[in-house]
Amino acid sequence: MVFGVILAGGDGQSMEKAKQYMLLGSKPVLIHTVEKFYIHERLEKILVLCPQKWLKDTQEMMEKYFPSSQGRIVLVKSGDTRNETIRNAALYIEGHFGLEEDTLLVTHDSVRPFVTYRIIEENIEYGLKHGAVDTVVPASDTIVYSEDGTGITSVPKRSMMYQGQTPQTFHAKKFLELYQKLSEEEKSLLTDACKIFVLNGEKVYLAEGEIFNIKITYPYDLEVAESLMIQ
Repeated sequence: MVFGVILAGGDGQSMEKAKQYMLLGSKPVLIHTVEKFYIHERLEKILVLCPQKWLKDTQEMMEKYFPSSQGRIVLVKSGDTRNETIRNAALYIEGHFGLEEDTLLVTHDSVRPFVTYRIIEENIEYGLKHGAVDTVVPASDTIVYSEDGTGITSVPKRSMMYQGQTPQTFHAKKFLELYQKLSEEEKSLLTDACKIFVLNGEKVYLAEGEIFNIKITYPYDLEVAESLMIQ
């Protein structure tokens, strides 16, 4: 089975309110994002993970915008961190559907509403074939590395640098297996799911993203998103 996993656990620290619930055009950002997954027929269930305090409101929002979903969209409590949230999704699937070796999670930021059908499709295809996938775009700027934050330590070759986006896709069983190997300190420090695979020597395949697959983090990003809506 292939599951869409929308990570909506943000608490709005960089904006006045949680970004996923802010209006983009006439609808909340979260709804735009879920719509992109909802139209993809290969996703058997779409899990939306959000904090406990927002579960009721988010459920009402899903019922308003997806009245005919017939249980295809499921609300699940998020964790304290990104990877804990993904773990919650995997454990929910394990408890309700069981986990097969090829059970696939297509995880995506709730605040990336411009993800395309093609990106989701490639994540599914590459995930089933290769096991782990990260969506990236080539770095357009020179990347500098600094060990102390005050001076340049090195300048990596730009042609080898990529900027990570989402979706990030991987087999649920493998994610749980690798996550459980982490120490509590590692769990608290690791914010990226694909890095868990890399640290364990697992190859992560690259899927091509889009420069407009932006993440809405700051007020300016919302202005950019509004401009993309009218193009």
